This record gives sequence, C-alpha cells and structure tokens, in this order.
Amino acid sequence: MKFVIVEQGGKQYRASEGKTIEVDRLPNEVGETITLEDVLLFVNDDEVTVGTPTVKGAKVQAKVVDHFKGRKILVFKYRPKERYRVKSGHRQQYTRLLIELIEME
Repeated sequence: MKFVIVEQGGKQYRASEGKTIEVDRLPNEVGETITLEDVLLFVNDDEVTVGTPTVKGAKVQAKVVDHFKGRKILVFKYRPKERYRVKSGHRQQYTRLLIELIEME
C-alpha cells in the first residue's frame, strides 16, 4: 500500500491515493488541481523513505473537492465574583482534498 505523510499549513496528514484529507482553508477554487511538495515520509509497500526534512522528488497531486466549515467550538470566559461572562463561538474553515496521484521521481 502506497501512502505519504504531507505537511500542509503547519500540520501533518496521512494521504493515500483515492482518499480525501481535510486541511485548513486554501485559496484555490473547487475543481482546481494543486501539488503538495512537502512530503515528510513516503511508503510504498515495504520500501520506506524518510525525509530530512522532506523527501526529494516526491510530489502529491490533489484536487480541491469542496470548502466547508467545521463544527462549532464554544469559548466561554468567566471570572468568579466579578460578573464577567463572555460567550462566543468559532467555526474553522476547511478544504477537502482528493488525493489523485502520489509520485516519486
């Protein structure tokens, strides 16, 4: 089984061909193809290549499937005995990527 560990937006994701990953919002349009070049680990069956810090010549082509919002996170600030209460929420924006091709030069 072929898979890679890619870095996108300061986070690491395990990606394999035909699967989707959810990364932080990207400025690309839906249907656009992008190339992820920060490959940290490349595994092809029993062959494992670890990058120092990245694997040279490894690329991942992905297609932007859609943009969506994550679940709501509630933020509640409270100071006892001071009548200070602030409740707010946040929904993170994400991009879903379909991994089309993993290649090693």
